[in-house]
Amino acid sequence: MSLVQPVILGDMPSLSKLYVNAAAQAARRRVLGTHTSSRLPDSGHEVRGVTADVGNLTAYQHLIGLTARDTLPAGYLHALTFPLAISVMNRDDFPLPMLGMIHLSNHVEQRSPILFTQPLDIVAWSENLRGHRAGTQLDIVAEIRASGSPDIRWAGRSTYLAKGVFLPGIDKPTPPNGVNDFAPGDPTAIWHLGVDTGRAYAAVSGDFNPIHLSVLSAKALGMRRSIAHGMYLASRALADVGPAKGDAFSWDVTFEAPVFLPARVALDIRTAQGPGGAWQRSDYVAWNPHSGRKHFSGTVAML
Repeated sequence: MSLVQPVILGDMPSLSKLYVNAAAQAARRRVLGTHTSSRLPDSGHEVRGVTADVGNLTAYQHLIGLTARDTLPAGYLHALTFPLAISVMNRDDFPLPMLGMIHLSNHVEQRSPILFTQPLDIVAWSENLRGHRAGTQLDIVAEIRASGSPDIRWAGRSTYLAKGVFLPGIDKPTPPNGVNDFAPGDPTAIWHLGVDTGRAYAAVSGDFNPIHLSVLSAKALGMRRSIAHGMYLASRALADVGPAKGDAFSWDVTFEAPVFLPARVALDIRTAQGPGGAWQRSDYVAWNPHSGRKHFSGTVAML
């Protein structure tokens, strides 16, 4: 739970306006000098009474391969919180540049099902500013409650990296000595992702980050081609785990290498069962079937 009193916003922020503001903010910082604060904002942001759009929910379920249900998928709930998370990173007192942030990992706890008709209170804040061998990282935490209820129904922690940004007073950790021993096996699925995959996910998530939309917009931000949204990939893997996970589970994903579009992605899911053959957890890993390079991996486990 947040340790600071959040600022209550009247409506969910517009992601398109936030991206425009972030670009203007980046330009100001280039002119006026690099932001040198090593302190995160003292408060988060909260929006109350948020409801899901049924048409948007249906399109999301179809895109990632889910059958239509009246409960909100865990990945859809992440997308619902995302504008609020970006608004926290878009504050003038946020010490890192929002544009160019790299999504390193995600931890989600889906604690109970949420019906699409339920009004929701959503809060997001930043914490745990720390060094990374390639820059500075931090966590954006988001929580969802049914409006008027104190119980957390969904909680997510996203770790982001500002590559090449080193803030004063924050130590740079020693690089790990571990060896990458990943060896591709036999995939349980092969995904064929078209060049429009980024635009399709943007349409259902509202995240129109230019690195995902087209070759031209991605090249403008230093990418050789557009890349797939990380949470689209993770959400599709979660969908492939299937309904055995039930209504309460934890969901982890670590991103390692971007998926440049168009692409083929190999996925392997391995399931562990508990007493009586009941589902206990599923571990998944995805890689480039041509090069063998790992894209992402994670775990879904019972709570």
